[in-house]
Amino acid sequence: MVTVNEFEIEELTKKLENHLIETKSSWLKSHFSLVYRSIFNGNNFKDLEKFCNDIVTKYPSLIFDDEDFTSLQEPALISLLKRDDLQLEEVIIWEYVIKWGISQNSALPANPKEWNKENFTTLKTTLQRCLPLIRYFHISGTDVAKKIKPYKKILDKQLWNDLNQYFMDPEQPVESIILPPRMILIQRLPARVTEQAKPLSTIITYEHVAEISSWIDRKSSTYSLEDIPYEFRLILRGSINGFAPQTFWDICHGHASTVVIMKVNGTEEILGGYNPLSWDANTNDDYGETNDSFIFSLKNGNVQNSIISRVKNRYEAIWNASKRYQANCGPHFGNDLRMYSSVSNFTLDKRCACNNYYDNFEKPIRTVVSDFTIVDYEVFKVIKKSS
Repeated sequence: MVTVNEFEIEELTKKLENHLIETKSSWLKSHFSLVYRSIFNGNNFKDLEKFCNDIVTKYPSLIFDDEDFTSLQEPALISLLKRDDLQLEEVIIWEYVIKWGISQNSALPANPKEWNKENFTTLKTTLQRCLPLIRYFHISGTDVAKKIKPYKKILDKQLWNDLNQYFMDPEQPVESIILPPRMILIQRLPARVTEQAKPLSTIITYEHVAEISSWIDRKSSTYSLEDIPYEFRLILRGSINGFAPQTFWDICHGHASTVVIMKVNGTEEILGGYNPLSWDANTNDDYGETNDSFIFSLKNGNVQNSIISRVKNRYEAIWNASKRYQANCGPHFGNDLRMYSSVSNFTLDKRCACNNYYDNFEKPIRTVVSDFTIVDYEVFKVIKKSS
């Protein structure tokens, strides 16, 4: 893409840029520092610039706390300073700008108290495009005195006078331009941390949720934790609701788009299946028809890699037990993954099964073909997040 841009083949440059954003977003994020510096290195990748800056504004530590922050190109820094939604306090932004400016001039004394007029002029010249983008009037008076006053000589005299007047009498007009405050999401950010910290499950992690979500959307790469498009809402947990098969049908009847998760007793295995259809407790042992169901095992403990097995026989993807079998039969993904108990408790007899005998799904998700018992299981309703 960079090479094509150098040859000024604009149409192909744009196509490659969009291809990266649309199909390689996970790669872009995992190589973020490299990508971010490449797009500002004399190039004109506006869509990638927006893609990256949308991430940095939400998670500024990716760039500002990076050990190579001071090597950031000036256009990249300016593009961030222009953003109204940069999630940093203004005084902290000021400190980063000063840090960046000083690092561009290695001859400056380490202690600003030792600076002469020429030193301040050097820093002012370096930051001449950055300084007008600071929202000075939205910094507290205490921080102005502590953080900005030591460098007041790099500010225009009118701006410094207006700042002093503003803090003494905010109602009086000033000559300097007062930029709007940044839209700091103070209320939303703690809520998000709480949501992530709240236990999702006793069996799976948010990394597992990201992986299952990518399978639901048939993506070739796994969603990042920030980009998971689904909420996994718990509707049943065996250790809370009980392990009787009938409980599954009583609670899950009518629920569509569900993920069943089970943990195998005596191993670290986590098995499960996705049913895009509604579970139906009122059928006559009918199969549900779908191309979108799949079963899986998840990376966990000694299990090195996750395995997904998509439905192969769409006509026998999901089996709904009739009333007469619900005392013993739980969810069935074809017959390739099933929950069953002859004593009406999934944890007491070794009758749950996972095999490929019936060939309804692409491949086995377990190397051991023997039946098993579980220590716990959960059912989540998968809900699309609002954009």
